[in-house]
Amino acid sequence: MEVRVAKTAGFCPNRKATNKITQKGWVSMPVTVAKTAGFCFGVKRAVDQVYEQIAHGKRPIYTYGPIIHNEEVVRDLEEKGVKVLNSRDELAALTEGTVIIRSHGVGRDIYELLENNHITIVDATCPFVKKIHKIVQEQGENGRRVIIVGDEKHPEVQGIKGWGKDDTLVIQSAEELEKYSLQNGEKLCVVAQTTFNYNKFKDIVEKISKTRYDILVLNTICNATQERQVEASQIASEVDAMIVIGGKNSSNTQKLYEICRRECKNTYYIQTLSDLKPDKAGSVRSVGITAGASTPNNIIEEVHTNVRIKF
Repeated sequence: MEVRVAKTAGFCPNRKATNKITQKGWVSMPVTVAKTAGFCFGVKRAVDQVYEQIAHGKRPIYTYGPIIHNEEVVRDLEEKGVKVLNSRDELAALTEGTVIIRSHGVGRDIYELLENNHITIVDATCPFVKKIHKIVQEQGENGRRVIIVGDEKHPEVQGIKGWGKDDTLVIQSAEELEKYSLQNGEKLCVVAQTTFNYNKFKDIVEKISKTRYDILVLNTICNATQERQVEASQIASEVDAMIVIGGKNSSNTQKLYEICRRECKNTYYIQTLSDLKPDKAGSVRSVGITAGASTPNNIIEEVHTNVRIKF
């Protein structure tokens, strides 16, 4: 069985080919290590900042929402004294300590709330998300109505919307735009959630562009997301089974799974090795592995090391 690991898995250096035992003896098993799967720049930066605060920061230490969508990492941080706050009311009740804003970012009102309560802020917002905040604020002030292409329930999108005006819209399809009353010739600015499916974004933009609106389109999907999705699709199209590793609440991992599933029906979405229970093990001769942006390298390594046993 050939085992392929996406070139984007984890953030470790290139590995040498590994071997396996067959009835004919040792044979070479090529393993391709990914450059962008696993922790992305923004997530790694945010996690590192939390551990830095544990070592040197002002306690008590809080994160506004889980720092990443990975239960293992969040559990480790909680054991080290970091508490997760999940609501604005919890933030408003604070009188001391440090609040770390996760890579998803937050709206302008959260900064104002914490500053007014004299709470120390450690801003771990991904720089690419920060850029969208600035675009939304500036374009709104310039008279354009902002349309965010993304999941309205996702914290990143909620944070982006928090930098726009009251008329800012969030859509996941061009059809959703039809239910809103837009003026002929109205100036629009279209941005995207950083982890949104690139092909879906292109389709939505094409449909909107056929209208009479004055549209400024800014592709704000993260390059690492695009590269990860393209590579995952390519690998899934070439293997008998595909494994996607990531938290169940991770938006980018869910999209990876959808993309891989279209190319390889035998695709597994797991959080850790224990979740991998293949139902077609005997017929699988090749396996691909990719991982979402919130997946630590040790979990990818564990799956990679033990995947032959599972299949």
